[in-house]
Amino acid sequence: MTTIELAYDSFGEPGDTPLLIVHGFLAASRNWRSVAKRLAEQRHVYVLDMRNHGSSPHADVLDYPSMAADLLAFMDSHEIPCAHLLGHSMGGKAVMWFALHYPQRVAGLIVADIAPVSYQHSFDDLVDALSRLPVDSIGNRKQAEEALAEAVPDLAYRQFLLQNLLLKDGNYYWRINLDIIQKNAHHIVGFPDVGDSRFVRPVLFIGGGNSKYLDEEAIYAVFPQANIAKIPDTGHWLYVEEPDAFCRLVHDWLLAA
Repeated sequence: MTTIELAYDSFGEPGDTPLLIVHGFLAASRNWRSVAKRLAEQRHVYVLDMRNHGSSPHADVLDYPSMAADLLAFMDSHEIPCAHLLGHSMGGKAVMWFALHYPQRVAGLIVADIAPVSYQHSFDDLVDALSRLPVDSIGNRKQAEEALAEAVPDLAYRQFLLQNLLLKDGNYYWRINLDIIQKNAHHIVGFPDVGDSRFVRPVLFIGGGNSKYLDEEAIYAVFPQANIAKIPDTGHWLYVEEPDAFCRLVHDWLLAA
């Protein structure tokens, strides 16, 4: 399997066992900087840009086996024999797949608001809306927000997505390759068949109290020693909505690992 060299930010002082943070779909390492800086008070933290996201290279394949292979290559190139892994949404699926296939490289596992299942929703309409955005004629970010408003009514989510819209030499362009994203979006909502594979060590799953993404039956079937915690009054973006509660759960889990 062909791997790519992942872009990353790092925070804190190098120590025995670092924490690797893996972002969700259409996000990037920058979305996790404030959380990473807080967690870096206790340990060295790497925040990665996954393939086809952030500053990492593009690749025609975007699925969980390839993302896990990239993580393994990152750890090998940075001489990290074992790491704690924290993944949100797409990143949560990536670290789950990694743990099932490279358990000896996992010191601890934290999964935020996702389960090892295939979901029924589709990203097709969203990616189509991004593709239709007239980037060649946009003069400022406010115009981009307004042009996307009908397809993405939630302002906060629009602003999150538009972090992928960059300006260079007076022209806007997408940092992400929307054609690749569109062709691989079904891999993101899905999850490969794990067969009889199980990760039998403790895992922390953190869910938003108002989110529906944590399928507890599916979680325990693959991660029988799972611990499930929910943060009240939060949705899928729980680490943004309640960073204090989120960081406290992660910090306490890592101390006990």
